[in-house]
Amino acid sequence: MKNDPVRTAIFPVAGLGTRFLPATKATPKELLPVIDTPLIQYAIDEARAAGIERMVFVSHPSKGSIERHVRHDADLSRMLRSKGKNGVARTLEAACLNEGEHEVVFVMQDEPLGLGHAVNCAAPHALPGAVAVILPDDLILGGRGCLAEMVDAYEHGKAGHLVAAMEVAPDAVSSYGILAPRSIEGPMIFASGMVEKPAIDAAPSRQAVVGRYVLDGSIFADLDALTPGAGGEYQLTDAIAAGIGRVGLAGYAFSGKRFDCGSKTGMLAAILHVARSNPDYADVLEEFCSLQAATAPAAA
Repeated sequence: MKNDPVRTAIFPVAGLGTRFLPATKATPKELLPVIDTPLIQYAIDEARAAGIERMVFVSHPSKGSIERHVRHDADLSRMLRSKGKNGVARTLEAACLNEGEHEVVFVMQDEPLGLGHAVNCAAPHALPGAVAVILPDDLILGGRGCLAEMVDAYEHGKAGHLVAAMEVAPDAVSSYGILAPRSIEGPMIFASGMVEKPAIDAAPSRQAVVGRYVLDGSIFADLDALTPGAGGEYQLTDAIAAGIGRVGLAGYAFSGKRFDCGSKTGMLAAILHVARSNPDYADVLEEFCSLQAATAPAAA
């Protein structure tokens, strides 16, 4: 049996990005660039590649610049073209969301009450059926696009909740939600449950859940039924766990490479990865590597 198409993507972008202060004091973390492309742009392009119709951005009143980035700015385009910068204008116009092709909705999460609360803020705007959730600071590069792979697998699959999964090192297990696998079929890891941030000796596997989800529409009822956990936050993983018995759960082993751009080391790794794949930056990288080799201490 084929599942209905996934038509809605939710982007939780209300977080304040405290790990990147002072850079994020005035600039939302989702607009921090990997060289010249903001994280939110990668997420938008991934959703477009997956055939998403409606994009719901759950933001914060202090982060209006995200909406400015997402929507077409006719005045800016006219100004650029008047100065002969037609190529730049075309690039900006291609990056923004054309509301003739995609519906764009912004809703506000005024309080930091957790990822589950953020997703539930989008509930009134979700189209019927399953919804996708994209965390922009989980950057996944390569392949067809992680969400496109997941949407295709979901529509032809057997699980109502599908989460992106990757194997992590033993010392990283305690930083993630970890799947409890019961069977594997190609890239699909069917699971009986999920354990949030377990110690390595208590973890059911090393298959970690990362920031892409395709969730059965019943997720909103399960979010409504949640009670807040530590810090008064509502956890998306708790709502997913509540529905496993009804709709099933599977991880999806995506083909791309994931970077945790919510951390400084992850952001640096992403920048170097993108730079290495572009010949425009080859001289800079070569000069840096040569300098490092020249200043390295000699072996004893």
